[in-house]
Amino acid sequence: MAAPGSAMKHTFSSFLKQKSLKTSPTKPRGIMAVSLREVDPVFHGAGQKDGLEIWRIEKLQAVPVPRESHGRFFIGDSYVILKTTALKNGSFRHDIHYWLGKDTSQDEAGTAAIKTVELDAALGGRAVQYREVQGNETEKFLSYFKPCIIPEEGGVASGFRHAEVNEREHVTRLFVCRGKHTVHVKEVLFARSSLNHDDIFILDTKSKIFQFNGSNSSIQERAKALEVVQYLKDTNHEGKCDVGAVEDGKLMADADAGEFWGLLGGFAPLPRKTFSEINGKDPAFSSKLICINKGQIVPVDCDVLTRELLDSTKCYLLDCGSEIYVWMGRETLLEERKRAGSAAEELLREGNRSKSHVIRLMEGFETVIFRSKFSKWPKKADAIVSDESRGKVTALLKRQGLNVKGLAKAAPVKEEPQPQIDCTGNLQVWRVNGSEKAFLSFSEQCKFYSGDCYIFQYSYPGDDGEECLIGTWFGKKSVQEERTTAISFSSKMIESLKFQAVMVRLYEGKEPAEFFSIFQNLVIFKGGVSTGYKKFVSENSIEDDTYSENGVALFRIQGSGPENMQAIQVDTVTTSLNSSYCYLLHDGDTVFTWIGNLSSSMDQELAERQLDVIKPNLQSRMLKEGSEYDQFWKLIGVKSEYPSQKIAKDQESDPHLFSCTFSKGVLKVGEIFNFTQDDLMTEDVFILDCHSCVFVWVGQHVDTKMRAQALSIGEKFLELDILMENSSQEMPVYIITEGSEPQFFTRFFIWDSAKSAMHGNSFERRLSIVKDGVKPKIDKPKRRPTASSHTGRSSVPDKSQRTRSMSFSPDRVRVRGRSPAFNALAANFENPNARNLSTPPPALRKPSPKPISPESAKPPPRAASIAAISASFERPRPTLIPKSIKASHDANKPQLEASKPRPEVNGKESTPAKDSPTLTPMIQEDVKEGQAEDEKGLAVYPYERLRTSSTNPVTDIDVTRRETYLSVAEFRERFGMAKEAFAKLPKWKQNRLKIALQLF
Repeated sequence: MAAPGSAMKHTFSSFLKQKSLKTSPTKPRGIMAVSLREVDPVFHGAGQKDGLEIWRIEKLQAVPVPRESHGRFFIGDSYVILKTTALKNGSFRHDIHYWLGKDTSQDEAGTAAIKTVELDAALGGRAVQYREVQGNETEKFLSYFKPCIIPEEGGVASGFRHAEVNEREHVTRLFVCRGKHTVHVKEVLFARSSLNHDDIFILDTKSKIFQFNGSNSSIQERAKALEVVQYLKDTNHEGKCDVGAVEDGKLMADADAGEFWGLLGGFAPLPRKTFSEINGKDPAFSSKLICINKGQIVPVDCDVLTRELLDSTKCYLLDCGSEIYVWMGRETLLEERKRAGSAAEELLREGNRSKSHVIRLMEGFETVIFRSKFSKWPKKADAIVSDESRGKVTALLKRQGLNVKGLAKAAPVKEEPQPQIDCTGNLQVWRVNGSEKAFLSFSEQCKFYSGDCYIFQYSYPGDDGEECLIGTWFGKKSVQEERTTAISFSSKMIESLKFQAVMVRLYEGKEPAEFFSIFQNLVIFKGGVSTGYKKFVSENSIEDDTYSENGVALFRIQGSGPENMQAIQVDTVTTSLNSSYCYLLHDGDTVFTWIGNLSSSMDQELAERQLDVIKPNLQSRMLKEGSEYDQFWKLIGVKSEYPSQKIAKDQESDPHLFSCTFSKGVLKVGEIFNFTQDDLMTEDVFILDCHSCVFVWVGQHVDTKMRAQALSIGEKFLELDILMENSSQEMPVYIITEGSEPQFFTRFFIWDSAKSAMHGNSFERRLSIVKDGVKPKIDKPKRRPTASSHTGRSSVPDKSQRTRSMSFSPDRVRVRGRSPAFNALAANFENPNARNLSTPPPALRKPSPKPISPESAKPPPRAASIAAISASFERPRPTLIPKSIKASHDANKPQLEASKPRPEVNGKESTPAKDSPTLTPMIQEDVKEGQAEDEKGLAVYPYERLRTSSTNPVTDIDVTRRETYLSVAEFRERFGMAKEAFAKLPKWKQNRLKIALQLF
């Protein structure tokens, strides 16, 4: 083979300038030049929907190929293939390939290359273009036509060549298959001499298909080749023929082997591959950058490739040996781009490099591999460039009279991925304390500290039994020693469960939706209480800022609803505020709720709910942004500017699947395009990257040493930043073992859980399907109960004691956040024979209040016990009412009366249990918004006495509901509406009106 660079001395010598190029600065010209004469009308409207579009070159023109013929290629033809992919951000990605059959004419091949450039221009110069040669296609191209393509004899008639398609009966053919993840299939001479020990061969006879497995081939290669066998069986035999597997080295003792060798004239020793075949790859090649400018080719003299060397007004060739990249500046003419592509083709011909690929790409749409060839490539900005280009091309084509349907985007994906996990399970949490772990009680397991590390185990019902998620959570200021301890404990827990649980490593601030759905009502305090954190603070003379309920603290409230809300303690300074959030600020027993101008009514509701957790027995003073009290600013500091936009989180993007090998700390990965579940081989480790998190999938047949390194593989992957997205190394990393895949992983596939639970290795599983046409027996061990693992017993003995809501059941009734005292009080009502609290509670009809009578004032036995229990939880603040019950309709009555059991009245739920003569009581919480209240039995007072600034205030009233004591007429006069209309307002609007009237 000629040296890769020798071609430049021949065809190019006439216009090659042997001098270094001094790159001139880029001069923006606004819009790339596109001529109507150079855009084939057949491409108008192409690339507007997800999928494949194919054109065949016929008489030097591009002719669309019917969809039913996609995947059929003739060796005498050339094709242009467009793959359009709709991305999650609403835009389209375009990949254009031109495929050249081995017998196609040079004119057809040249036409295909030119038409590819025209198609790219019609798409706005967005596409990456690939040159595909029969027998040496890229893996991306082959992934469109899984499991393989097998080109057929013949071709269409053209002005330069004519080939007839031979219609014939079945002919015995021999194919060689190569590839572990994508299969390259090539027909070879039907002879024993074609076989070798390194590859896999398929012999397709009239009545039977044989697969011969070379002794040096891998299990994964054999399994992939069986997909080709299945394809041949379905295509050539209508799915009805026998299949035999022949192992290299087995002689006549095996029936299939005897029959196979008989067809080849008997067994004989196989030849070994030649040296050139074994070392088919190019030797070490030093990349060369070449500039193409005004028909001249000039090498660029540089020691290090940098982005600054590329001028937007020129085209460049980057010769990497096995690939030649054609980089086209956005301000180049269409004709210049065509010449650059032709120059790359000529470079291949002159250098006798038929196996090298040509990849053409436009400025702003470079591939990851191309960018990786340069030192410190600047961050990519896809959306801005693509929108501008597409709009300009559309406008230009319309001005020239084209009937352009519009270079539109795909419909944007508006909804964010919902947490794909059942939230009715059992949660256990431990705090790492030095080299030990301390179990947290139910009332403390949703209260984290930024200086500590935590381990949680969450078991929940899944499709195939009990599922389990074991995770570690690292606070921002946690110490490395305790992080290591947390990983060690969680790994032992996974191992004790025989790797049938999912493991996840989380950092504060990078938690996924599933985490918040599991914890539902999470509070994160500053500082820490672990021995490791305290020791670190002491040894480094750092101020300990651990949260104190008697001190000053500021909390940002965030979340999407009652089932997903968090209170995050932030620095008590003005810059911590954000107009898009609500905040709680307390100084001991003085509490403020700060409402940002851009916050929603849901944000305000969540702030009220979180107050129940942080300060359950206190009233809060509501402050609208811009109307703060001086006392508020004294606590938070001097006024200054603060942000108004919501804090950006890593958004989930289009997933990428990588196969990987990990040896001696070195990670090597290869992307699998257009992946499916069948690409996950049980002998390998795979990484699924969706930008917001990384999944490391470990097959059942992976060796123990590699399995133990799964987390290190995930962390190494983040460190390498394979996709060059500047991803955070604190991104969540999940470790998933085959057979234990959770729904938040399988949603990226069309998933069949039976496939990951089959007997045998990849080859044995696939062979059983191909030969028998059915799936093999499932050998999936039953998952052992996990609720009591490592603790002896759960903090919540019965799941019914853990009230949770299904994240995918929006119709379920949500229960507002409660304080620990309120939870304990509610638990006392629960009848052990009654319904499980994990199910939706029955609807309650709100009873009308009744006048207080001597009979009603007598506490029944059960009410008396409730009063005693609740008294043990409430602080002695006679003038305050616990927030968790303050808005109850009967809050103005004596406590014993208000806490009388209320019967349930919804269908079957209201029927008493057989073993119990009484109904299961329900504690009614806040009156729902939009539900008018009956005020019978309430005393009426004038407005002047109900005001908070009154000199003669009314005593013995519910101070949180002053407006209810107004007469109907005075209420309408003061509020400008009836009481019923006021009750329908959102809570925050009610409070705002009450503040204005000094009734809050």
